[in-house]
Amino acid sequence: MLSLTKKRKKFWRFKTLSRTIPTHVGIIMDGNGRWAVRNGLHRTKGHSTGLKATKAIVAHVARSPIQNLSLYTFSTENWTRTQEEVGALMDLISSHLKAQIPFYNDYGIRIVHSGSKLRLTHRITDDLTKIETMTANNSHLTLNLLIDYSSQEEIMRSMQRITDQKLPITQENIANNLDQPSLPPVDCVIRTAGEKRLSNFMLWQSAYAEFIYTDTLWPDFTAVDFDQAMDEYSHRHRTFGG
Repeated sequence: MLSLTKKRKKFWRFKTLSRTIPTHVGIIMDGNGRWAVRNGLHRTKGHSTGLKATKAIVAHVARSPIQNLSLYTFSTENWTRTQEEVGALMDLISSHLKAQIPFYNDYGIRIVHSGSKLRLTHRITDDLTKIETMTANNSHLTLNLLIDYSSQEEIMRSMQRITDQKLPITQENIANNLDQPSLPPVDCVIRTAGEKRLSNFMLWQSAYAEFIYTDTLWPDFTAVDFDQAMDEYSHRHRTFGG
C-alpha cells in the first residue's frame, strides 16, 4: 500500500486550518457530453474521458485530509437519455468497477453505493456488492458512488424503512434510514460545467452544504481546480441558520 501519510503531505496543496477542511465533499460531475461536442467527438467519448478525470480527482482526494467523497455517477433521470448513451454509460460503469479494485485498495479507499439497484444489471449489482466487500476495511477515504440515484427516491426508501420498522417519523430516523446513514452531512457541493442547480443530489444530506460552481467541464476538471474550490470553501463562514 502507498505511504499515504507522506503522500498527503507531498500532494495536498490545500493550505488552511484543519477546522476549515470539509469532512464530506459531493461532486456533481457535469459537462461530459458538452466537452465531446466542443471537441468534435461523440458524446460517449466525453464520458470515457470524464472517467479518467474522475480517477485523478479520487486519487487526489485520497491523498488529502478529506474523509468522504460522494460522486454523482448516474442519476435516475439519466435513464431518459438515448439508448446508445445509456448503454455506453452502463458499459463504462460495468467495466470500471472491478477493474479498479487494486487502485482502491492501494489508496485505502472504501467503496459504498447510494441509489437503487432494481434497474441495474445483475453484473453491476454483483460487482458493487463485491467491491464494497473487498474494500470494506480501507479507511483513508470513503467513496460513495451514486448510481441510479435520486435523492427524492432515497428519502422515500427511508420513509418505507421507517414504516416497515413501525418507527416514529423523526429527523433522526429519516437520517438513520438513508442509503448510507454512516456518512456525515455534506459540507461542500461542487458542480462543474456552469450549471447552478442541485438536480436531485443528496437533498437531505446537503441541507447546509456550501455550494461551489465552476464553468469548467468535467473532463477538464483537475486537482488544481479542486484545490481552488477547497480554498474558496475555506473562506466561507458557515452559520447553519444561526
